[in-house]
Amino acid sequence: MDTILQGFSSAFKLITALDPELLKIIWLSLQVSAAALLLALILGLPLGALLALKRLPLRGLILSVINTGMGLPPVVVGLFVYLLLSRSGPLGFMELLYTPGAMIIAQLILSFPIVTSLSHTAIVNVNPIIRQAAQVLGANPLQEALTVIREARYGIMTGGIAALGRVTAEVGAVIMVGGNIAGYTRVMTTTIALETDKGNFDLAIALGIILLGLSLMINVAFRTLQKMGRTGSGVILWD
Repeated sequence: MDTILQGFSSAFKLITALDPELLKIIWLSLQVSAAALLLALILGLPLGALLALKRLPLRGLILSVINTGMGLPPVVVGLFVYLLLSRSGPLGFMELLYTPGAMIIAQLILSFPIVTSLSHTAIVNVNPIIRQAAQVLGANPLQEALTVIREARYGIMTGGIAALGRVTAEVGAVIMVGGNIAGYTRVMTTTIALETDKGNFDLAIALGIILLGLSLMINVAFRTLQKMGRTGSGVILWD
């Protein structure tokens, strides 16, 4: 019990003192997760919108694959990215293995299906009257699509928040492709695992508190966006 109390006491000291090592780990974690989420939005949102607004060939199969991807085991993703980026792999020439870039790729693969699937669901659930109103007012296909996407914005943002929650809590994939190198690829989750194994609970608890606080903020944002989506304001048509 004394060890636990001592660990929490030392952890709060690290946090209040803004320990440089602690800040560096947190900053790298946020950079990697934000980059992966941004790429997932850039790639996943257009695909989700396309699947929702167009009757594409094999649309059902594509959606099934994407929905399956939402439950991908992180260690399988880590293995796939490792083989892809290893020296004998097809992308080995890029020398990304054990770099933050490899971690971003792994987190992108984990977050992309979430963003795509939830964006698709949000857009599909938009009231058809919105699309019909845009057509009546003379909107071209692009303006019509943008009107529907704008109306689904809260659901799309909810997908982004859900994807962020997934990647910030990830351990298996990032430790496999990042190597958990001190000062270079060590993020919050991998540091907690390493420091706990070493018996260094001060830093592990401090990062655990930060990670729990971040998870709480993500969940609050998630619930807030869900409520805003359910009580969404009026229709916003194209300009």
